[in-house]
Amino acid sequence: MIVKEILSDELITISETKELLEAVKEARQDEGLELGYELRKAINHVNTFSKVSAEKSRELVGKLSALEKMKPSIAVRIADTMPLSRDELRTIFAKERFVLEPSDLDTMLDIIAEAE
Repeated sequence: MIVKEILSDELITISETKELLEAVKEARQDEGLELGYELRKAINHVNTFSKVSAEKSRELVGKLSALEKMKPSIAVRIADTMPLSRDELRTIFAKERFVLEPSDLDTMLDIIAEAE
């Protein structure tokens, strides 16, 4: 596939991707078209790894983005993986040049627990 231009660039969660791919799948089936290999694999992937609904994941990203030291890309990664422990959160922040306090990690875990 040759890409001529990028129309928009936006970070979305796996759950939101699942919603978009389901719409594409329904549209192709309504037109009587067969699903391509790549599309089937992408749909299978998002079905496997999607943990919450698209609305909940977007809400979670919004709440996490309001926290100090939170980048949008990290908030999306947290919403995709839904970590359950401090260690799992620390691995997401491993490349960052700052250390999070245990209270910051606990706050994030509380926000994640609310979203589940």
